Amino acid sequence: MKSYLSLFRIRMIKGLQYRVVAIGSILTRFCWGLMEILAFFAIHQVSGGSFSMTFAQTVSYIWMQQAFTLMYNVIDGDSEIEASINDGSIAYELTRPMNLYGNWFTQCVANRFSPTLLNCLPVLVIAMLMPNPYKLSFPGIATTLLFIFSTLLALGVVGVIAVLMHISMFYTTSQRGVKIIGRAVVSFFAGGLIPLPYFPAAFQKFVELLPFAATQSTPLLIYSGSLTGTDAVIAIGLQVFWLIALAALGHTCMTHTLKRVVVQGG
Repeated sequence: MKSYLSLFRIRMIKGLQYRVVAIGSILTRFCWGLMEILAFFAIHQVSGGSFSMTFAQTVSYIWMQQAFTLMYNVIDGDSEIEASINDGSIAYELTRPMNLYGNWFTQCVANRFSPTLLNCLPVLVIAMLMPNPYKLSFPGIATTLLFIFSTLLALGVVGVIAVLMHISMFYTTSQRGVKIIGRAVVSFFAGGLIPLPYFPAAFQKFVELLPFAATQSTPLLIYSGSLTGTDAVIAIGLQVFWLIALAALGHTCMTHTLKRVVVQGG
């Protein structure tokens, strides 16, 4: 574990260096979040509050989503891993005394955690200073602790899905197609575009069972108060299940794939 912790620390330090990029990202997240909130405000005004998710819950959902969007991002952020597959430098990775799956998983987690540290606090502060009904509400200590636990599980699920995506790139000539399809699928089924409670009830029950809901929908619904009690416990249980299942699947796929990898030039 010492080597993985050292790798995580190195990636964290590297990610925290880009402060100017972080400022631009903060402004983007605030403006985008505000536009989404105004759009849902119009929807609730027309519908008369007929949705299972209240407008106040939606506001909390969107602000927290914008604050932690980089942590929930499955597709982008791992350019070095993608480059190592394309240019053959994966051969150097295989010579290191580290398990390649563990190496990649650690990088994926660190690449998402470090920029989140720079982005989340300013966005949260600005969101809490917004006037009603557009401000971020604090749900209470117990709910916040449950949200943090669920978010850490979500980060793990994001990491294992990202590694699976990278493994699939061994079988393609370009990662572009995988990333385009992956971005569309994950964003839609994870509640990245529309919160899952806005879907029809039957379709929502199906989507909640998929691993994508474990990446961001579950922690965000817990924080917003839309997911409570037994339902929250079941959702966290699904996060644990998908984390273990996808990690086992990824490790198996990695072992099988590395047996067939050929690096040109040797």
